[in-house]
Amino acid sequence: MPTTVALAQINLIVGDIEGNARRVIDCAQRLRGRADLVVFPELTLTGYPPEDLLLRPACDRRVAKALHEIATAAVGITLVVGYPALRDGVRYNVAGVLRDGVVEAEYRKMKLPNYSVFDEPRYFEPGANALVFSQGGTRFGVSICEDIWYDMPVQRAAAAGAQVLLNLNASPFHQGKAAEREKLVAGRAQRFGVAVVYVNLVGGQDELVFDGGSFVTDARGRVRHRAPFFDEGETLVDLQGGVPQPAEIEPFANGEAQAYRALVTGTRDYVRKNGFSSVVLGLSGGIDSALTLAIAVDALGPHNVEAVSMPSRYTADISNLDAAQQAEQMGVAYQSIPIEPAFNAFLEMLSETFAGTQPDVTEENIQARCRGIVLMAISNKRNRMLLTTGNKSEMSVGYATLYGDMAGGFAPLKDVPKLLVYDLARWRNRDGEVIPQRVIDRPPSAELRADQKDSDSLPDYAVLDGILALYVEQDFSVEEIVEAGYDRVQVAQVTRLVDRNEYKRRQAPPGIKITRRAYGRDRRYPIVNRF
Repeated sequence: MPTTVALAQINLIVGDIEGNARRVIDCAQRLRGRADLVVFPELTLTGYPPEDLLLRPACDRRVAKALHEIATAAVGITLVVGYPALRDGVRYNVAGVLRDGVVEAEYRKMKLPNYSVFDEPRYFEPGANALVFSQGGTRFGVSICEDIWYDMPVQRAAAAGAQVLLNLNASPFHQGKAAEREKLVAGRAQRFGVAVVYVNLVGGQDELVFDGGSFVTDARGRVRHRAPFFDEGETLVDLQGGVPQPAEIEPFANGEAQAYRALVTGTRDYVRKNGFSSVVLGLSGGIDSALTLAIAVDALGPHNVEAVSMPSRYTADISNLDAAQQAEQMGVAYQSIPIEPAFNAFLEMLSETFAGTQPDVTEENIQARCRGIVLMAISNKRNRMLLTTGNKSEMSVGYATLYGDMAGGFAPLKDVPKLLVYDLARWRNRDGEVIPQRVIDRPPSAELRADQKDSDSLPDYAVLDGILALYVEQDFSVEEIVEAGYDRVQVAQVTRLVDRNEYKRRQAPPGIKITRRAYGRDRRYPIVNRF
């Protein structure tokens, strides 16, 4: 007897328990008559990750009420939904089977991740038992996200008679993750002789982006269906005797395309889910702000983006021209507000205090802070979220100004190394130039003093990014990085800067994780330490 399974790849809002429940009910009503079984992502009702919201007593009451409403609506269709559940005083990460108006059975997640961005043992206890239920003559097992990265949960489901394993996920994006997931799941399917329906969350939540890409493999590990990446949707797969029939397979995009989609999705959802509809950013004529503008326009539309040029005495004419050209090309609101009057005022105010000293980074930072004041004023007055434009390479070594260019509500490029910034800019220009080619070709400069270049203070970005990848993302020691072929003096300089600037990163706005290890909840280091 054939069974049609729907993969509900949806974008949820953390904490909006009633709204998320409504999404589930609406989905069930749309699919009734078209699908026999609908599978939703991990912790659907709370969204993921709910963090310490789980510790509030009201959370359990609201989840229980929402679950009852969903079960009541689950008539003529079976739903598998994720939610937290307090059972006999113990909280579990649960997938419930809802059918004929009741919660028929619950599966408790066995493997609780406690690494990278995950800290589920803080909130949940692990389950121990497999769950298998029948639908249309097919025996379905249930597992949740991390479970499928281990043999034991899959083995137990197969031993209990599962032909098809339903795996509910909230698996965040980083570059290369989608292919890694599929390879691992295919291996599990082949090893234990079960087909797998892998349903992933989609959308942005704070620093995390969930890329969707839900898929189905048969018991030989062959991918029979793959849903689109970064888009909501409900896709259907037919099972004949527990065997998935071929369905549409969305192709993988290249690395730049995936990263760019993640940045656009994360920016759009962070802005909108926080109640804003528009953004403002400083457009300097440099590569970072140019890419940030492109991301903002693609995320929110040109009518919801305002760009502001704030030239100083050190700003090159071509920087002003390139900023104006891109703003016009992308159709955004644009104005130029020179900061020279404010800069002069601060220098005059501080003239006695600074008497007998030479200009240094202090004066450079004053310029950046003048710009921060201007942008925050526009943000406040027009209710536009301020986007900062710094990249991961700069944030790593502290090449940014607190309360200046670091001021803002969200940092789209916070986890984007400088070389990838250039790659993404070239990729965005693939079908026509929106970022002026001169911006891509010019040597980068903060333009805070005469003839300044980034290379005056930092190693070339090819060297810097290589060292940072080893030190920040792979935890290599100085000796190991030198053995990998880097100059000892440069390695010592870069690693010392990374360690010294943790205090700055703690005060930076959140940004989108796209690498294997981002700053923030993904890399938690003490500010004061002598390691």
